[in-house]
This record gives sequence, structure tokens and C-alpha cells, in this order.
Amino acid sequence: MTEDLAAPRRMQPGELEFTAPKRRKPPRHLADLTTAERREVVQSLGLPAFRADQVSRHYFSRLSDDTDSWTDIAAAQREALAQALTPSMMTRVREVTCDRGATRKTLWRLHDGALVESVLMRYPDRVTMCVSSQVGCGMNCPFCATGQAGLTRNMSTGEIVEQVVAGARELAAGEVPGGPGRVSNVVFMGMGEPLANYDVVLRAVRRLTEKSPSGLGMSARGITVSTVGLVPRIRQLATEGIPVTLAVSLHAPDDELRDTLVPVNTRWKVAEVLDAAWEYASATHRRVSIEYALIKDINDQAWRADVLAKRLRGKLVHVNLIPLNPTPGSKWTASRPEDEREFVRRLEAGGIPVTVRDTRGREIDGACGQLAAAQ
Repeated sequence: MTEDLAAPRRMQPGELEFTAPKRRKPPRHLADLTTAERREVVQSLGLPAFRADQVSRHYFSRLSDDTDSWTDIAAAQREALAQALTPSMMTRVREVTCDRGATRKTLWRLHDGALVESVLMRYPDRVTMCVSSQVGCGMNCPFCATGQAGLTRNMSTGEIVEQVVAGARELAAGEVPGGPGRVSNVVFMGMGEPLANYDVVLRAVRRLTEKSPSGLGMSARGITVSTVGLVPRIRQLATEGIPVTLAVSLHAPDDELRDTLVPVNTRWKVAEVLDAAWEYASATHRRVSIEYALIKDINDQAWRADVLAKRLRGKLVHVNLIPLNPTPGSKWTASRPEDEREFVRRLEAGGIPVTVRDTRGREIDGACGQLAAAQ
């Protein structure tokens, strides 16, 4: 068996994989390129550079992947431009909905047959897209369906951005209940560890925030990038000048338990992760979100809430408690309601802002990786 088709090696405790196994590269897409690079591609076709801006506007502003609608471009040039700048990135395999269609989870097949998921969630005041950044994940967290699948490869910028644009198309076409709308928020909380695919994720954030024709023109404040705690990358992100929200998937306030729940903790301990998070908050003036999946009889004890409150007190922070969405056959399950309420009470008593995440998507295999695993 050749190397690029071999099954990826699972990360062991104490290790960190920043790179994925080599595989055939995804098609080059305009979202992978800067404005100048797109113009160079178009000029290499013997066409004027401004055609790149026109195609970019069709993609980012008009959300059009139908070349017949590109009426400002000569018909004879459209196909060549589409092949060079907007090749097909993914194919919809399955879409499941709940909340009367307001929550829509899509399973995508990429060019090499890999499967990833994205979720569109429409609320009264916003529309959030949850996107994947890797095929699988190498972080090996035992309660996560994606983590148990292992890491296949990193996704490209084009593959990440296309998830958002696909959701934007559904909204613009009125296919999501509530009438035509737009994506206001993007969370990198789908499959994969975003900061392990750092350069690509950062380019995707830039495409989402750059104004047309370079990108979608979203606010950086509407974008959340999550991490299990890759300390060097958190510190690097603080220097980029893009004030996204940093979400740290902590899941335990003590090293003894977190070493088990989040194996990368054997390399960077809780104190180191939180110190990097506070550096990020200081540099960006953005509140850090602490993600904490409540797992029955594992990390939901009242004393752990007290420890967590003590670690976070006085910081620019918010705790987002997540009732665990159990995966089929897993021993891990959500906390009892009374334990959840006590955990919240203890945090609030410690002066920590806290919310319990809306449990959307439970009936449609809402946890990352469940739909792909079923397929």
C-alpha cells in the first residue's frame, strides 16, 4: 500500500501532530489565492486580470456557481475561468434537519472521497455556520467521535470557505425557514483541531473577513476559532491582528483528569493553556470562551466547578457549558440535570459568567463526526 493511501497513525498521549499524512491535493480554488494570485492565474489563460475580480464577485457576493449567470463575462471565457478558479470542491452526500429546518447538518464528500460535516443553525437574531478544518482529528479525545476516527488529512482553504458559501447560498435562496438571510457567524468547531491546520485556517479567516471581491466581508468578531490548547499557536494567533474569538476546549480544570480527556494536556498543562489564553485576551481585548463538555460522573463534580472558578476569576472570560452529545456505543454521556444546575450555580457564585449551550442537533447526530461515522 502506498504511503498516501495508508491509514493515518493515531496520536499517542504526549505527542502532537501538526501535519497530516500526504494525500492528493484538493483542486486549486480562488479562495486559496490572494487577489493578486487570482489575477496571475487569469492572465496565464491569456485573459485580462480584471476577470479574476469579476469571478470573485460572483462567488463571494452573488454566491453564484452557475456560469450561465455570469453575464458580465463573455460566454466563451466562462468555462475556462470556472475550471481555473471555481472548481467543484465538495459534493453533498446527505443533509438532515431538525428544529423545523432551522438546523441543517450536511455531510460532504471531498475530491478524494473523504467525508466532512458542516452545520447551519438559524436563530432569531443570527445564523451560525459550524465548519470543519480537518478530515478527522489527531487529538484523540476519547469522548469525541471525530477524535476516535483519527486524522486523515488537513483541509484546504477552499474546502473550508466553501462550507460557509454553501450555507450562504441556501440562505440567500430562501431554502432555510425564515426567509432569505445571510451567515453572520462562523465557528471552527466542526471536525478537526483548527490550530493544527494553522496557516490554512488563518487564510480561511482572512477570506471570510476580507471585503468583496477578495472575500465574504464578515466581521472578525463573528468568527470563533476553537482549540484544545496548542499553546504556541494560541500565542501566534494573538499577533495576527485579527480579533476572532478564541475558544479553549478545556473540559477539566485539573491536570490529572485533563491528561485523560484531552491527551495534548500531557504536553501543555492547564496553567500553560490558560496563560496563553490570557495573553490572547490582552492582545485582542476579546473575551476568551472556555468550552467545557459536561460528562456524567467524570468532570461534573461541584468541587471541579469551584476549581474552575478559582482559575478563571478576574479574567476576561466566559464559560460555555456543553451538555455532552453522546455517540452511539460510547460510555460517555451527558450530566444529570441536577449536577448541571449545581455546576452552573458554583461558577456563578464564583463570579464567572456562564451559559449552557443550546443542545441543537441532538436528534440529527449533532456531535462532530457522527454523521460521517454512520456513513
